[in-house]
Amino acid sequence: MNLISSEKKEKNEIELKIKVTPEELEAAINKAYLKNRNRIGVPGFRKGKAPRKIIEKMYGVAIFMNDALDSLLPDVLKFAMKDTDLDIVGYPKISNIDLKDNDTWAEITLIAALRPEVKLKKYKGLSAEKPSIEVPKSEIDSELEAMRQRNARMEPAERPAKMGDIAVINFEGFLDGVPFDGGKGENYDLELGSGSFIPGFEEKVEGMEIGEERDIDLVFPENYKEDLAGKAVVFKVKLNEVKEKQLPALDDEFAKDVSEFDTLDEYKASIKAKIEEKRKTDVDETFENILMEQITDEMEADVPDAMIEEQLERSMDSFSRQISAYGMQPEQYMQMLGITPDTFKEKMRGNAEKQVKTSLALAKIAELEDIEISDKEIEEEYEAAAKQYKIDLEKIQKEVPRADIIHDLKLRKAVKIVIDSAKAEKPKAAPAKAAKDTEKPAQKPAAAKKPEKKAEKKGE
Repeated sequence: MNLISSEKKEKNEIELKIKVTPEELEAAINKAYLKNRNRIGVPGFRKGKAPRKIIEKMYGVAIFMNDALDSLLPDVLKFAMKDTDLDIVGYPKISNIDLKDNDTWAEITLIAALRPEVKLKKYKGLSAEKPSIEVPKSEIDSELEAMRQRNARMEPAERPAKMGDIAVINFEGFLDGVPFDGGKGENYDLELGSGSFIPGFEEKVEGMEIGEERDIDLVFPENYKEDLAGKAVVFKVKLNEVKEKQLPALDDEFAKDVSEFDTLDEYKASIKAKIEEKRKTDVDETFENILMEQITDEMEADVPDAMIEEQLERSMDSFSRQISAYGMQPEQYMQMLGITPDTFKEKMRGNAEKQVKTSLALAKIAELEDIEISDKEIEEEYEAAAKQYKIDLEKIQKEVPRADIIHDLKLRKAVKIVIDSAKAEKPKAAPAKAAKDTEKPAQKPAAAKKPEKKAEKKGE
């Protein structure tokens, strides 16, 4: 193969014309003939025995050409990326295939993206706000209270129902005196105050006595399903039982029951440590992102669209794998959000562009800082990856190119240079806001679904 010509286009793209020589094309056609001859019938010959020239004479020389060109394309792409002096990023796209001189050789036109020239301004000595990771006592108390709520027991209560109770009810809804679908349930465990039913329902169950029957007049929200939206209905409700939460005492026994610790103080310390660890991760990540945004905002680089498209495809693939791991198809998830795949992809485009620019900036920093990666660092990275993904070391060494490992390590070292030289500033105090009258927010509309009797938890 030979490079016939290269022509620069806009946004660091280049058009390459590559010649597939007569010898290379002939070898590919013969390979296609050997692959397909058993499927081609020629009068007077058993399948697979007809000479190539006879088949071409009968069906035309084009019969093997498509397969021949398909088999050549990977080599053409490899030639463009490896055997030219061009710094091509991503995979070139084929724009044209032209057969020359009675189909004796081929000219293949590719559009490729070139790594853009990157000019950075300041990347050392930057500054950004970095909040403290200190954990207030109230936050630890909140975690403890949430754990108490999760471990609460529900005990029968001989009194009227109140908010926070489980009201075990029978109910049936009527529209103009006629029962409607999905409006009936028996021995349904309704947590008062949960907002499970339409606005007003739970508030009107509050105060009912055990055994009491009550008609509840309500109006469905305007944004409910069509046949009931905005309609006035009556629910006939009977309260069968009231259950109240019995919270466990906050002591050493509680700590033993819900954790691996023997004392409440040890459990509190572990909660604090976990919150601090997560907060530190979040704060460090935000700090790094702000610094990188400062660098990329000042960076000069004509980024080719092909680089962004390739990153976008990687992001979409990663998203699909993550959603599939939760047992959901990406299309289902998008349907739930009410968006199309194309709309979702466009929403991700901005982030893909940011990732490309960040990668280019870090690569430039690695170049300017003459960052080198040792053989020991490479081997340690392979070993860490094998351990993390539980893959045999030799297998991961074959599947992940050494050049990719070196590239990733260089970018990480470049990030460290940026962060280590940066100044972390305390966040500025937010300006005091004028006090305003606050109104209780409207209750979120809830669907009255046809409920099923819930199984009681052990111990209730």
